[in-house]
Amino acid sequence: MPDDTAQGFDRWRCQFEANRHRRDPDWNQGAEIPAVLAASLARFQVGEGGDGDGMIRAATRAGDGYLAAARLFVGEERDHARLLGRLLAAGGRPAIAAHWSDAAFRSLRWRAGLRREVMVLTVAEVCALRYYEAIRDGADDQLTREVAARILADEEEHVPFHVHRLRLDLFSLPAPARVALAAAWWALAIPSAAVVAVDHRGALRLLGVPAGRYLTETLRLFGSVTRATLTPEPVGAEDRPVRAGPADGPGPAV
Repeated sequence: MPDDTAQGFDRWRCQFEANRHRRDPDWNQGAEIPAVLAASLARFQVGEGGDGDGMIRAATRAGDGYLAAARLFVGEERDHARLLGRLLAAGGRPAIAAHWSDAAFRSLRWRAGLRREVMVLTVAEVCALRYYEAIRDGADDQLTREVAARILADEEEHVPFHVHRLRLDLFSLPAPARVALAAAWWALAIPSAAVVAVDHRGALRLLGVPAGRYLTETLRLFGSVTRATLTPEPVGAEDRPVRAGPADGPGPAV
């Protein structure tokens, strides 16, 4: 059985704790952010700053080791919102208070148990990976690239963290239950990635990533995440880094 002790999540806690001590970028250099990208970043900022209290409440029943790591994870997500807010301010661009896509994700997580909470979060994190990679690689502005690179590096740790948690919960399920769960997960992931592709298509096009390519690559990555999560034998998949970009083909394989 996978390790559910404090030591099982110690490396995540240590990583998230170390991240708290990083220096901010030099905001004084300012930023030149095109309007279409600024509007896109503002929408992502709302999602990054989402309420993590529900996850923390659910995590209290999952052991002290996971709870400590989960608290730090939530803090890191909130720091992403802060970084994006500072970036927008450095570029003289406004933030927004709310967006319908964030409200939709919040509704899915409302009073959810830990399993559903983490599964919904994982979908959001996977959708974010290719987005931040596109900004890191395609933005003209140095500060924008720097902020995106930092957030992307964090998100590449967040997904394996969630996989680790889910494998503890799901590894003993019989094959039919895993197939059903994979299908439900895909039923959330496909429209979620499509919404990002359509809603942010102008920014993605500016960054050199057509919406269709974003959608295809995000779903390929999600396919690798579902397999890592739902493989019935403990294979240490949660210890493998997650990278944006091309991956194995999509599909609810288990």
